[in-house]
Amino acid sequence: MAKHAGVGRLEVALTDLQSSWNNVRHRTEEISSNRLLVRRGQAFNITLFFRNRAFQPGLDNIIFVTETGPLPDLPKGTRAVFSLAGHRGPSPWIASLQAIGANSLEVSLCAPPVAAVGRYLLKVHIKSLQGHVTAYQLGEFILLFNPWCPEDAVYLESEPQRQEYVMNDYGFIYQGNKNWIRPCPWNYGQFEENIIDICLELLDKSLNFQIDPATDCALRGSPVYISRVVCAMINSNDDSGVLNGNWGENYSDGTSPTEWMGSVAILKQWHAAGCQPVRYGQCWVFAAVMCTVMRCLGIPTRVITNFDSGHDTDGNLIIDEYYDNTGRILENKKKDTVWNFHVWNECWMARNDLPPGFGGWQVLDATPQETSNGLYCCGPASVRAIKEGEVDLNYDTAFAFSMVNADCMAWLVFGGKEQKLHQDTSTVGNFISTKSIQSDERDDITEDYKYAEGSLQERQVFLKALQKLKAVRSPGSLRAESRPRSVPLSDSPRSLATPSLQPSNVVQVSLKFQLLDSPDMGQDIRFVLLALNMSLQFKDLKVNLSAQSLLHDGSPLLPFWQDTAFITLSPEEAKTYPCKIPYSQYSQYLSTDKLIRISALGEEKSSPEKILVNKIITLAYPSIVINVLGVAIVNQPLSIQVVFSNPLSEQVEDCVLTVEGSGLFRRQQRVLIGVLKPHHKASLTLEATPFKSGQRQIQANLRSNKFKDIKGYRNVYIDFGL
Repeated sequence: MAKHAGVGRLEVALTDLQSSWNNVRHRTEEISSNRLLVRRGQAFNITLFFRNRAFQPGLDNIIFVTETGPLPDLPKGTRAVFSLAGHRGPSPWIASLQAIGANSLEVSLCAPPVAAVGRYLLKVHIKSLQGHVTAYQLGEFILLFNPWCPEDAVYLESEPQRQEYVMNDYGFIYQGNKNWIRPCPWNYGQFEENIIDICLELLDKSLNFQIDPATDCALRGSPVYISRVVCAMINSNDDSGVLNGNWGENYSDGTSPTEWMGSVAILKQWHAAGCQPVRYGQCWVFAAVMCTVMRCLGIPTRVITNFDSGHDTDGNLIIDEYYDNTGRILENKKKDTVWNFHVWNECWMARNDLPPGFGGWQVLDATPQETSNGLYCCGPASVRAIKEGEVDLNYDTAFAFSMVNADCMAWLVFGGKEQKLHQDTSTVGNFISTKSIQSDERDDITEDYKYAEGSLQERQVFLKALQKLKAVRSPGSLRAESRPRSVPLSDSPRSLATPSLQPSNVVQVSLKFQLLDSPDMGQDIRFVLLALNMSLQFKDLKVNLSAQSLLHDGSPLLPFWQDTAFITLSPEEAKTYPCKIPYSQYSQYLSTDKLIRISALGEEKSSPEKILVNKIITLAYPSIVINVLGVAIVNQPLSIQVVFSNPLSEQVEDCVLTVEGSGLFRRQQRVLIGVLKPHHKASLTLEATPFKSGQRQIQANLRSNKFKDIKGYRNVYIDFGL
């Protein structure tokens, strides 16, 4: 070999991208071990094997080229040219020599921590002293964000947080209502087969890419930019996005939002159908799928639930609710509503586009509610900016602020007139929740979003936000037109001096609902109305009671139960009025959200004031029980027993049991059960062969013609074996 040295030109015979070794170091081995997936700002090694001779440092000049997107461009940063020479060239990409073998060369390459993420082509140009240049295509790799790299905009310091918010592929989404918060298990599955390819396809289907692919690819180094693009692509309001939203009651031409229990099935269905939107999603489905995509791309992300979430369409921080004299809530013409709960994402990133101090967690809401700069996406809005009332900072901070802070105004509509019942400053934004780090507990993060209700700071922030909203609306702030209102803004009683007066302070009677037992589906609902006379006079009350189903977005359905109570109270006396709504009465009126709102509108003979009280009841199903039989070991068969029952006193049909779990099942398992007799309990055993080790979760759902979402889960630790 030596006697030919320096004679022939250096020829590359083959390249080893060392995918398996690199992926472990870049924490992407769960995605794949046979193709290269690396994170920016961190070196990876490749080996070149030469056909004819060894590499000679003084003689051979090796230049690497990386390209991404359909129109790679040096000035835009989507093409880089950098040499193996010891000195740093103009390119921010780095190549350094690791080892020279008899006919091989090991090189370390490193993408800058600001490089665009996505699919790259790696090429090499070999220049000989004679001036010959030979070009070779070495292969493809995917570049991701790097929360482990201090120079990356998504850098997150805490390793337990990185494990939870980037690496954990399952979690819980909190649902129900503020008095009954329940975790819904979810399979994020961000490292499942082909999910990374579907995430990159999603970026290429965005309107930005369709209009100007070169600029879009160049901007993909910015987590602020990527998060807005993904946010708009999760819903299908402007583009061929992933999910169609449906807040009605008819899901017959798709899947009911409550039935889903993982993102993988949704993303794979979108891809398989040629990127046609999947039917159907509601807020938690949009947020869960966005969480999968962002974690897959390497941006730390968590799913947040806000109970009693404000949807203030006209941007005045007041949500109007209208009632008739029976106490039932009326359909709201303005579409201002309080959602029983609403779910969004927080993504972790630096905000170099904002003043210092507003980096960290950012709200991104993929549920199509309002447009932002013309598109249905919301955020990133800095959580710190929301807490401080800085509603003029980009993006959509005013809308996010109203979801956790708006005041509620209740109106009585009677004989064509509107009478103000009361204004409540603490109804909206309760028990803001997310899954704890490395545990199945719920974390309450309400104080990240607002100062304590009723505190001086909270009032000051509210007034600051209101002042900023009255000023000229800025781009990226709430885009809805202001509509004429029945109450001028200055009338808001939420000033620093006067907390709002509830009518009960005037009438001196308080009304309250109390459930007598937990509201289980299929059982009668038993509750009492508590009436307390706080005065030293006798009180004669007439109370109109009603119950109606609500949809998840707060829209009311017609009342199905009404009652009138006449209650006489002695001075300082308390009385209870018992009520019962039989299953036979509510069953046919229930929406898939299983929400019933009971309300009471009370009036006292001697006073024109009225007292309104209401309570939201979420009906519960018994959970599916999952038992893992034996020890779980990678590549060893494992038996999983699933125990389920029909909770109703009537027969149910078309029963389907669905089971999934990343690392255990390669695809969703669907078992047709058929008919289940009243209160019948059944069990079946499934075989799984786990293919990933570590902490995993199995999720199950049972649907029928009468219910859609009886759920259960089981965490299981899978040993690596020998």
